[in-house]
Amino acid sequence: MSTVNISLPDSLRAFVERRAEEQGYENISDYFRDLVLKDQQRQGEPRMEKLLLEGLNSGEPIEVTAEYIGTKLRRLIEQHATQGKSP
Repeated sequence: MSTVNISLPDSLRAFVERRAEEQGYENISDYFRDLVLKDQQRQGEPRMEKLLLEGLNSGEPIEVTAEYIGTKLRRLIEQHATQGKSP
């Protein structure tokens, strides 16, 4: 794990210490790590939304039943089994 040092005015440090304690973090590093992870997740949300919308707009809807899933699973297993075999 790498280390990053940041400088904060005393007022911000006091705020960070208070928030970390209020939210149950072990230390300030855990608090900052969580903030960065949440920001990273937010960055992925627009891409995920775009992909979901593309899926919704990709054609006629189909009913996903247990039978459909079973058939799809069997086909995937068959494809996987045939990969790596010489023709």
